[in-house]
Amino acid sequence: MLKKILLLLISAVAVSFDLTAQAQSAFEVRSPDGDIRVQVKTDTALVYNILYKNKPLLKNAVAALTLSDGTTLGRNEIVRHAMRRTIRDTIFPVVREKTESIPDVFNELALHFSGNFRIIFRAYNDGVAYRFLTTFPDSITIVGETAHFRFPDNRLVYYPAVQPRTDADIFHTSFESPYSIARLDTLPAQHLAFSPVLLADTTAPYIAITESDLLNYPGMFLQKGGGGMLKGVFAPYPSKMRVTEGEFPQQIVTARNPWIARRPGTGAFPWRVLVVAPAAADLVRNDLVFRLASPNRLPETDWIKPGTSTEEWIIGSNIYDVPFEAGINTNTYKYYIDFAHRFGLEYVMLDAGWSDVKDLFRITPGMDMDSIANYARSKGVSLILWTLSMTLDRQLDSAMQQFQRWGVRCIMTDFMDRDDQQMVQFYERIAEATARYNIMVMFHGAYKPAGMQRTYPHLITREGALGSEFNIWSSLVTPEHDLLLPFIRQLSGPMDYEPGILDNATQQTFRSIGNKVMTQGTRAHQLAMFVVYESPLQMFSGNPSTGFREPEFMELLGSLPTTWDELLVLRAQFSDHLVLARRHGRDWYIAAMNDWTPFQTDISLDFLPPGRYRATICADGANAHRYPSDYTISEKMIGPKDILPIRLKPGGGWVARLTFE
Repeated sequence: MLKKILLLLISAVAVSFDLTAQAQSAFEVRSPDGDIRVQVKTDTALVYNILYKNKPLLKNAVAALTLSDGTTLGRNEIVRHAMRRTIRDTIFPVVREKTESIPDVFNELALHFSGNFRIIFRAYNDGVAYRFLTTFPDSITIVGETAHFRFPDNRLVYYPAVQPRTDADIFHTSFESPYSIARLDTLPAQHLAFSPVLLADTTAPYIAITESDLLNYPGMFLQKGGGGMLKGVFAPYPSKMRVTEGEFPQQIVTARNPWIARRPGTGAFPWRVLVVAPAAADLVRNDLVFRLASPNRLPETDWIKPGTSTEEWIIGSNIYDVPFEAGINTNTYKYYIDFAHRFGLEYVMLDAGWSDVKDLFRITPGMDMDSIANYARSKGVSLILWTLSMTLDRQLDSAMQQFQRWGVRCIMTDFMDRDDQQMVQFYERIAEATARYNIMVMFHGAYKPAGMQRTYPHLITREGALGSEFNIWSSLVTPEHDLLLPFIRQLSGPMDYEPGILDNATQQTFRSIGNKVMTQGTRAHQLAMFVVYESPLQMFSGNPSTGFREPEFMELLGSLPTTWDELLVLRAQFSDHLVLARRHGRDWYIAAMNDWTPFQTDISLDFLPPGRYRATICADGANAHRYPSDYTISEKMIGPKDILPIRLKPGGGWVARLTFE
């Protein structure tokens, strides 16, 4: 009750009606600081412009929905009335991805039309969003959505393109691609990109296009249109399916309906989101997608426990210096449990292979799940189990009951590889079912979070990014790629990259070798990811046998929190380097990463509250440019008046834990 009273006290809402709206066809809403203006016209089409400090960012952008009866919402519409709101609120996230509290401050314009629908525009200091809402008495079928984002200048576009598959249509993707870069006018028209997509210009703010509150509706891809435009593209609803063969079977759509969604007639559509960031640091700080998402739907959340887990699949369980044969067996997982217990990791992951992928109750020979579960419990370590999404869906309730008996706290489910409406409904179904059993979820083969982790806080993290596993078979995961992720992908929410690989290589010495996986960049670069990348469930994917031999490094890694009370961006140059500080309780954690270009800076600690702090610092070693596994760990006492030098080798990293004493 007290928390509700406090929320009311810190909220401020101002509402006004424009009674002359029927005579109007032009409207405007401004951000609270006045820098962003959204101009909306409703005469023949629903068109809007966005200006930043009176300079155009978007020009003649178009929004519309087309229904199966031929009606287009947003064409030749009459505004019945306009309603404006000013909101001054604060969000207290259940899981603290960036901060313990989030100011939610915006001005809103809602245009109510005569055709049983309205559109809402919100102007924030750091972006703009709009969404449709309908009030039809019966269900509706959406044939298509027009989301045209037209730019007045020829910007650079950073986009992850869908990699076409030979066995499925273009809407099947694991949402794991390197970023391509092209000028808007040279962007290949055939490329389909998944969001977020970033547009950059030297004389204007960054703009990122994405979405939020994606529920019961297909996700939005982006594709080049004519005249400086990016347009939204949406996967039609499946009509026929087949199941693939192979190691990881999955459902493939073989035919689609001539419509993208069927929904109740009354409801809200996803937000179309445009992040506006004058500086690169503003991209790292931005949490607009989270603010726009539907609030928490879970009645109880105390059982949601962020933390760090082991992950054995990337290294192929290829441990060494043990008296047993390593593999998918009881002894190997007990070894992982001992490792997690020794270094303070809360979880151990049992990845693909612990059971038949088609039957979660057919346990792999050599695995004694009861023994593993009891051993983990005795060591204070919790289990995470991998599941194939198609199998989980079929065995959902019975599997949840068995997992609960084993004390499983989280599951991974994998190989969805789509975001049409049917698949988005699967995510919601899994979210509801796992919440009933107090089991967290991480999604792989998954689209970006799009705010769903605010609505269901136990959806603790997800993939939706090209990460560590690609080191097994490719050279795509470079420090340049690593330095794009916090500026682009992280805008949409938590990201499971699976860092911590302990075999590190230069650009010249790197090789993709299964079961002996290495990374490009330094050891400290891998460690910095645990602070730079936001994921309330971090996955350590290194070899524990190597970790046992480097206890000082692993003790530092195991001590790093995965949730945060405060974020400060200390240095940021887009795609080149990033230095940030995060607070957890009274302690601070500073991390730095760079691309292949060496970087150095000095950081003032004047942001620290008064007091003395014990600094434990992991830095690139003197020879890390030649032997990237070279690092140093040192300690010293510091305070707010001190300066910390940061020196990064190519593909380097740096981490400091500042413990208040």
